[in-house]
Amino acid sequence: MSMEKTSDKLIIYQMMPRLFGNKVTKNMTYGSKEQNGVGKFNDINDAALQGIKGMGVTHVWYTGIIEHATLTDYTQYGIAADDPDVVKGIAGSPYAIKDYYDVDPDLAVDVPNRMLEFEQLIDRTHRQGLKVIVDFVPNHVARAYKSDAKPEGVGDFGEKDNTAVSFAPANNFYYLPGQSFQPPANQQTPPGYTRDGFFDETPAKATGNDQFIPNPGITDWYETVKLNYGVDIQDGGTKHFDPVPDTWLKMKDILLFWTSKNVDGFRCDMAEMVPVEFWGWVIPQIKVANPDIIFIAEVYNPIEYRNYLSNGKFNYLYDKVQLYDTLRLLVNGQRSTNDIDQIQQDLADINGNMLHFLENHDEQRIASRFFAGDPWKAAPAMMISATIDRGPVMIYFGQEFGEPGAGNEGFQTDDGRTTIYDYWGVPEHQKWMNGGKFNDDSLTLEHKQVHMFYSDLLTLASNNPAVTHGEYLDLTTFNIQAENFNERIHAFLRFTADEWLLIVTSFSPVDQDVKIQLSPEAITKLGLDTDAAYIARDMIWKEIEVGFDKDFKFDLRCKPFSSFIFKIK
Repeated sequence: MSMEKTSDKLIIYQMMPRLFGNKVTKNMTYGSKEQNGVGKFNDINDAALQGIKGMGVTHVWYTGIIEHATLTDYTQYGIAADDPDVVKGIAGSPYAIKDYYDVDPDLAVDVPNRMLEFEQLIDRTHRQGLKVIVDFVPNHVARAYKSDAKPEGVGDFGEKDNTAVSFAPANNFYYLPGQSFQPPANQQTPPGYTRDGFFDETPAKATGNDQFIPNPGITDWYETVKLNYGVDIQDGGTKHFDPVPDTWLKMKDILLFWTSKNVDGFRCDMAEMVPVEFWGWVIPQIKVANPDIIFIAEVYNPIEYRNYLSNGKFNYLYDKVQLYDTLRLLVNGQRSTNDIDQIQQDLADINGNMLHFLENHDEQRIASRFFAGDPWKAAPAMMISATIDRGPVMIYFGQEFGEPGAGNEGFQTDDGRTTIYDYWGVPEHQKWMNGGKFNDDSLTLEHKQVHMFYSDLLTLASNNPAVTHGEYLDLTTFNIQAENFNERIHAFLRFTADEWLLIVTSFSPVDQDVKIQLSPEAITKLGLDTDAAYIARDMIWKEIEVGFDKDFKFDLRCKPFSSFIFKIK
């Protein structure tokens, strides 16, 4: 199996510019951009980027860049208004793409020059030694998709479709002939807007989450329509890839357009909902234009992981349903630390391709009452995510300050997530933003401590050779079987010939007095001298130094949800 070569370890910082740069601290449910404020490209200044870089970050994922459907009125700039019946929230979903060739006007100080302002942000990011990742949303578009910024000679999606048939290989959309689209009747209407329950779409198109019905529900992706990549989904998924479908050609041009803007990578939304054959066809062509560009797939089916790496040519995949889900349950006392090594063994040949995270725009915030309720409870999970293998690790802006995602934002509701649909300020992040200074003047001691933990951990993860290039060896099973500790404690090694790290974490809510012992396999692999004396010093808190006894064992008191990275000498 041929996998795409992985580079040095990536540390990814995801942000939504709409929220990241917003200085307005008054948050109203369903507030407009005038009431709640909105961040701009220009708010992401050198101080912000230096602060991000100082955490060990290598890549910034700018989320929600491409123009999407919104209830905010930009008609004076030649941008068509959107129907409230097919927009979620007031700001709108960044995944309901309205024009693949344009950027979100919300993010510009001078709307007519919005693309230039984004290009300047790319340049600023690069000057700070950081790389740029943007979203590519290939599976669906806004129901009212229409590009007014597309290059000359480029056709719009659907303009040549045969709408009299449900499927044709050359069509860009799937249709429901003889039926009209009906938006959900039970939508909450933002103040000041009117939903009449009607959106003119006849024949109805299939909805983005593969709903082939004219009346999708409120939990469906009703604001989007599914794109047709030559797969007849209603006929058992038969594939029609010769000749190359028109949607493939259009998407290749869109990827080349953004590649020409000097972005360094694409996070590909719901990549599994697009045939792997398309990715295997398009990614090599984009890499002709930029051999160093990276592709990250949002995937959720482990059975398909190797297919999307070897045949789809992706560099990295989300590790959501294995490591993230296990760590989240561990934090809340519902899994065993013994489960982690099984994941590492299952993914042993592709660990370097797996992207780890505890937060992103889809997930509930660690500090929310829906997850851990306390940023420190997830510190051991974050340490494992960052150090267990060579693959990338990602954090979501505000995570490094314990942002809880509190409040009823509007469409998002009070669910522990930071909204992607509404205008909003992110309070704990705004304390660091400090009016655009991006410093710690307004931070509490607790904020500073959490921030320092993330900075120290991510800097070590991005620079230490044992983490970036070393091998992995589990010590958890050996120590549990030896009754040195219980299934709330986790221990493993990352090592090279010259650097030996022992990572110990506790998921226990109470103090634990444990013994940490190197297994015979570890002693052999590290080449330890049984007659020599060895010590281990913690590299994160820098307050603990321990000595191994003749059995390569030491005693350790683990406070609740504590974590250590010991350097063995």
